[in-house]
Amino acid sequence: MTKLLVTGAAGHLGRAVLRHLAETSKVASADIIAASRDPNKLTDLAAGGFETRVADFDDEAGLVKAFAGVDRVLIISTDELATPGKRLSQHRNAVSAAAKAGVKHVIYTSMPNPDKSLVTFAPDHLGTEEAIKASGVPYTILRNSWYHDNYLMGMPHNLQVGKWYTSAGTGKITTLSRDDCARAAAAALANPPAGSTTLTLTGPESLTATEIAARASAAAGKPLEVVDVTDEQLTHGLTGAGLPPFVVNMLVSADANIRAGNFEQLTSDYETLTGHKPQTLAAYFETQKAALGA
Repeated sequence: MTKLLVTGAAGHLGRAVLRHLAETSKVASADIIAASRDPNKLTDLAAGGFETRVADFDDEAGLVKAFAGVDRVLIISTDELATPGKRLSQHRNAVSAAAKAGVKHVIYTSMPNPDKSLVTFAPDHLGTEEAIKASGVPYTILRNSWYHDNYLMGMPHNLQVGKWYTSAGTGKITTLSRDDCARAAAAALANPPAGSTTLTLTGPESLTATEIAARASAAAGKPLEVVDVTDEQLTHGLTGAGLPPFVVNMLVSADANIRAGNFEQLTSDYETLTGHKPQTLAAYFETQKAALGA
């Protein structure tokens, strides 16, 4: 038996990966281990036949135990974004633990172009990729595009007021649904590419803010005007809306990254890995009409 372990199994992406492992990749639940820092969030999975383990990324020794007997591990990047450097430290613990535990293949969820990205958390991903490559463990790095799902954080409000303030300019971004990223991660876990490889997973099109707004508007049945602002103006507006400083900086840096063209990349890696075509943003918005306020 080949044992597959998914970290962050209590989160949105982790849950979706487990579902795709069982339903899409047809992996027996007995061969899948769901791991989380809070095992109380996995009781339903345990009841469903999955083995569950504690995996606290702040505890490297505990991670070594969690990864014992595991052939392949999916390291889902943590959500520790408020404290600079903490997420990278956690990821390094996981990579080191995987090597010490004798894991045969590591899969990691990264981001496009972390070496030149302007997004505030890009150094976390670049540093993790470097740690994986230095570990000597064969790997598949999945550079996931920006999620379609991320637009649900601000787009409902934008549609409500009819304006979307952005400093992305005419830059383009390629997005992909979280569920498609989960399908890809499950495919890589179940049948990883030979050796070590880095894949950039993208949707089928690169879009400007105006094109994204048109798709959201069509799905919601509401007009939406794109209002171009500077990074400074966007920072002021988001701060005034009460968002934490690290979130403001992340969102502004993401718009700057789009403007610089670092999110524009298109590849066929997703289809090659999964055998499926990725969902378009327009199709995703159609499934989210209620959330968009239609």
